[in-house]
Amino acid sequence: MPLPFLTADHALDEDGPAAAAAPLPYEDPGRRRRPYRPGPWRVGGAALLLLLASYVLFSAMIIAFAGSVPAAGICVAAAVLVILGAVRLVRTGVWMDEEGLRLTGLLSATTVRWPEVAAIRTVQQPVRWLGLPRSIQGQAVLVERAGGGAPRVAITDHSADFLGRPEAFRMAADAIEGWADRHR
Repeated sequence: MPLPFLTADHALDEDGPAAAAAPLPYEDPGRRRRPYRPGPWRVGGAALLLLLASYVLFSAMIIAFAGSVPAAGICVAAAVLVILGAVRLVRTGVWMDEEGLRLTGLLSATTVRWPEVAAIRTVQQPVRWLGLPRSIQGQAVLVERAGGGAPRVAITDHSADFLGRPEAFRMAADAIEGWADRHR
């Protein structure tokens, strides 16, 4: 016995033309989406940061019970900063919508509108390994602006999202290039 009220796409459980015309719940055209899943290195780093934050919050509780409330407040503030850093770490990457391409870094974000994009291409070049200063030979997806200037690196095959996942890198590069072709 199907239980359509338990599924997110219960409109698709029904038969007929209404089910075929119903949009999927994740197909919101106005919402930014990432063309790939966060990689295990990125998720693992964020998990370690959240573990550190839990220890800092536990120490804040112990300090507060010991009677030093200002020191506990400092520990709570430090834990909040670590939690915000973990969330920002997971949110870094490439996000796309109908308006343009958003390149989100740990401390900054840049939005390039689709008409401003001259070309998106995959090239062989030295790339940074896991974002560290060490560079090795790899592939990168470059975004070239119509106004000129240096191309921006959108993703690399040795980043925290794609290290050890070459098929995921190829699929993400194809998705970014496809969106650019469709919306320019």
